Amino acid sequence: MKAATALLALLTGATLLTACSDAEEEAAGRALETFLSAWREGTVPGREAEHRELTSALGTRTPELEAGEVTVADDTANAQVTVAWNLAKGVRWEYRSTVGLRRTAETWRVEWSPAIVQPDLTAGDRLVLSRGESTRAPILDGAGEPITESRPVVVVGVQPSKVTSAEQLARDLGAALEADGVDTGDLPARIGKAVPEAFVPVVTLRMERYLEVKPAIHHLPGTVFREEDRVLAPTRDFARAALGTVDPVTREDIEAAPGTFVAGDEKGHGGLQEHYDERLRGVRELTVTLESSGTELFRARPRPGAPVRTTLDRAVQNAADAAVADSTKKAAIVAVRISDGSVLAIANSPSAGAQNLALNARVPPGSTFKIVSALNLLESGAVGLDSAVPCPATASIEGRVFKNAWNGGIPNATFREAVAESCNTAFALLAPKLGPEGLAGTATTLGIGEQWDLGVPVYTGSVATHGDAVQQASAAFGQGRTVVSPMSIAAATAGVAGGRWQQPSLITDPSPDEPAPDGPDLNGEAVAKLRTALREVITDGSGRALRSVPGEPVYGKTGTAEYGTETPPRSHSWFAGWQGDLAFATLVTDGGNDVSLALAASKRFLEGVPR
Repeated sequence: MKAATALLALLTGATLLTACSDAEEEAAGRALETFLSAWREGTVPGREAEHRELTSALGTRTPELEAGEVTVADDTANAQVTVAWNLAKGVRWEYRSTVGLRRTAETWRVEWSPAIVQPDLTAGDRLVLSRGESTRAPILDGAGEPITESRPVVVVGVQPSKVTSAEQLARDLGAALEADGVDTGDLPARIGKAVPEAFVPVVTLRMERYLEVKPAIHHLPGTVFREEDRVLAPTRDFARAALGTVDPVTREDIEAAPGTFVAGDEKGHGGLQEHYDERLRGVRELTVTLESSGTELFRARPRPGAPVRTTLDRAVQNAADAAVADSTKKAAIVAVRISDGSVLAIANSPSAGAQNLALNARVPPGSTFKIVSALNLLESGAVGLDSAVPCPATASIEGRVFKNAWNGGIPNATFREAVAESCNTAFALLAPKLGPEGLAGTATTLGIGEQWDLGVPVYTGSVATHGDAVQQASAAFGQGRTVVSPMSIAAATAGVAGGRWQQPSLITDPSPDEPAPDGPDLNGEAVAKLRTALREVITDGSGRALRSVPGEPVYGKTGTAEYGTETPPRSHSWFAGWQGDLAFATLVTDGGNDVSLALAASKRFLEGVPR
């Protein structure tokens, strides 16, 4: 009996001790988690300044923390904590740290030590993060040759202490750099706000351009110059909006990606350079050391960037850039190889700035859309090339008056003449034959409004359906709610030229995840008739300005597209067509109610393409 009583007492005591131990571990665990939650947010309660000093080199990064089991012994406890810092994309510094706790009265508290942050840290020491150089990869052309590479530049700047007259300096620099698009109007104010020995940047020039303007600016009181290297395309205007630029990071860049950039880094801005920036710039060598001893705690080897390969053709791109180089109106040209859909040129005029109108403009196509309407009418058998169609000077549909761009009509017109001379009234009156969804259906077979994966953002267009009679009439010649981009019209034109639409290809490495499937084979008889009419646009119609272009026959369709609410409305100038294996679309925004600007740019382009 005594033995049984003694055993019961022993078991009861053990149960009480276990329960007590479990409760203390839970209490210590809760205190540990409170501490870790604050640390995950980047602070240590009561030790904010010391923690900030220890980890200042890591910037705004915060650690990932995972606590192990808490072990309690009397009034002390400890736990292993896995600490992980994401220093860069794919660069993770991970180690284990020990966190000690002590119970005071009924409360558990973490016993602070710098070694919690990193086991080798001691009071007064700090972590140092060093960053090596990065090797940015090039953007490649269709032949696999680098388009972008490091090239010498000169940063033109001003040192306030050397300036004799800020106003005169601004005038002189503005005159010398006007051709480079430099506005020096705010330069006196910037000089006034800067410290005397500061470098106030004005513009970065390619070395060859700097040498041209050097005689006019080098002697000006206050000018200073820095020679650097920048990742650049062959020329300032080479596919500029499509490629983007590589420039020093801005405050916004740093704030948008905490821990990724520091002042002085470079980053892609706009176009492919921004879209593929992470891939192109690669990963720098990163090391973490102790400031006091230089002891290396972590090293990540550098990884050079990976190239981005495009389908761009240098010769075709140069021709497209030259064709819109002097346009005071915003203009764009897109060129596509018909046989395989490769995008050979994406040109935007310098007047468009950083806007990539070629891929992302959302504008009415005007009469270039008659390519779609005519294909619909020919496929359905609603008309033949020599069918008689009305082409009056004006046509009234439910009170809305439609007219032709030349303010006249064609007596006894045939359908081929209506296409060649771009008769709006004929297409407006033929609109009921298109059907409420027929125009959108035909547009879809030519990729317009479909979901593409080009590797970069692109607007593929939109065609309204089930409109009233006025809206259907407007849509028949590319007005109303129909909107496109030059890329979508160029691809549609290539589809007509080749007999089947295929999504354009711009980026081949990395290849797009989900390119749109090829469209169906187009009706061969209808397409042959349409090609005949589009050839007559050049030989006898509104595109006669292209008759003298050397080489293979040119096919195409002119267009003007009204927009806005002004009276009379403003218009864009269009041409879409092809020559040989090259399809293209030219847009000149606000080009007026004629096609001369688009035709002139198209002619310069075709004459500039090597044969």
